[in-house]
Amino acid sequence: MLGFCGGRRVRHFLAALFAAGSIVLGAGVALAETSWAVFDVDSGVFVGEEGGSRIQPPASLAKMMTLYITFEAIRDGRLRWEDRITVSRNASIKIPTKLWVKPGDTISVREAVDGMIVVSANDAAAAMAEYLAGSEAGFARLMTQRARQIGMKDTAFTNPSGLTDGLKQTTTARDMAMLGLALQRDFPKEYRLFAQPSFVFRGKLRKGHNNLMYRYGGVDGIKTGYTDAAGYNLASSLNLNGHRLIGVVLGGKTARARDNQMASLLTRFSKGTGVETPLVAMNAPVPTPRPAVEIAMHMPEIEQGDGGFPVPSLTGWQIQIAALPNRNAAQFLLDKVGGLVRSIHTGALAQIEPTTRSGRTLYRARFEGFEDQAAATRACAVLKSNKLDCITVEVP
Repeated sequence: MLGFCGGRRVRHFLAALFAAGSIVLGAGVALAETSWAVFDVDSGVFVGEEGGSRIQPPASLAKMMTLYITFEAIRDGRLRWEDRITVSRNASIKIPTKLWVKPGDTISVREAVDGMIVVSANDAAAAMAEYLAGSEAGFARLMTQRARQIGMKDTAFTNPSGLTDGLKQTTTARDMAMLGLALQRDFPKEYRLFAQPSFVFRGKLRKGHNNLMYRYGGVDGIKTGYTDAAGYNLASSLNLNGHRLIGVVLGGKTARARDNQMASLLTRFSKGTGVETPLVAMNAPVPTPRPAVEIAMHMPEIEQGDGGFPVPSLTGWQIQIAALPNRNAAQFLLDKVGGLVRSIHTGALAQIEPTTRSGRTLYRARFEGFEDQAAATRACAVLKSNKLDCITVEVP
């Protein structure tokens, strides 16, 4: 049965790949080694670090620099909060998480900023870069230039979102702490936006995933990040009665492990500051705001979509080609047939959706972005003609 075990043809297809040595089903995704650094803003020194100068991918912490340059343009009068930004096709097809804006549609600068901060929207980051610099590459050069100017000597940016770009886009825990400091110092008013737990975009509540803000007293931002290559990254700012620490953890193995490590570091280095150490309550419930219109959506801790659990689809129809017992196998299959699917429907986006049945977790390999059942059915017909299983799925 396709929905449960992936179908006979898919199993044969994967078996051939395994036999050829192309993939090892049980292998985990290699993550970067964990590194960290804690900076004391009052004293102006790093009070602790481990591998703080180790070169690692930034993931969506790169958006901190995209936002720095955005705030700079607003301050200088080159950009206004109410300006409308046209979303190009290049921006619209970025993998989740994103705002799901169609090509040619517009978003305000305010929506783009909120989208980058709260849900780490990759389409908003790309659209902002194109608006300010003409292209993502041009904006990335500006990002790297600003990085050098604020003391980030080991950082190189290649795109505004932090999406994996081989080994080209790199940073360190120390450099990211310097960027957090620059945001607070140069844009204190705008910095407060990093404390937003959610925002409403076009009538839908979009929740963030910087959960340490709700579970550790005094933490008021800054940014989470995740890709398979980077692991789980976090930059956090702790304000203890005006005494501020900035901590950065790169390469966490899980979101919870990363958050726990950050909490431990903040507690450790806040001692001796002359103020009370905040309480840590890692299992405390996350408060939920109640706007006029809500949808049941929680944005998971995944910002690239290259192997984690993507956000729920906002489109009406998907196609499913398998449900496999291993996330890596599901991602491998999506990569293999992605070109064929997109040749049928250019707006198709790969996603992996976990499901649990009888205590067993399976990973549904799906493509979303089909505007109606007819488009999804046509895509399935082509896949079936290529001896692949496929079913259409309506998103409620």
